[in-house]
Amino acid sequence: MDLRTPYAFGKTVAAPFAATEKKVREELEREGFGILSEIDVAGKFKEKLGRDFRRYVILGACNPSLAWEALGAELNIGTLLPCNVVVYEADDGGTAVMIMDPVAALSLIGNPAIAGLAGVVKEKLERVLAGV
Repeated sequence: MDLRTPYAFGKTVAAPFAATEKKVREELEREGFGILSEIDVAGKFKEKLGRDFRRYVILGACNPSLAWEALGAELNIGTLLPCNVVVYEADDGGTAVMIMDPVAALSLIGNPAIAGLAGVVKEKLERVLAGV
């Protein structure tokens, strides 16, 4: 992992955007995540603002069994779901993949049951990133 913020972790790869996005989707599926939402940020900026932006997609990923458990422990956790995975064209010509850190995000809740689940989700998302 060569990219890190207080709220996300990720890396850049030398592969083209389309190939990286495809690989991210495959790795998410391998770890039991589905895509609940998808935002083509560049497309929306072009449509709504008439402005160009780098290729940038936000994938709202969800592991149904873990989401079921989380919602059972904390009904309002939906305000912090799904786990966003971002794929974008990096400045160096490669592609960046950034993943929301569920431990950081869900620590806001202060519920020990959620903290344990967040750790499980993070392990899965770290494997997704390693596979890209």
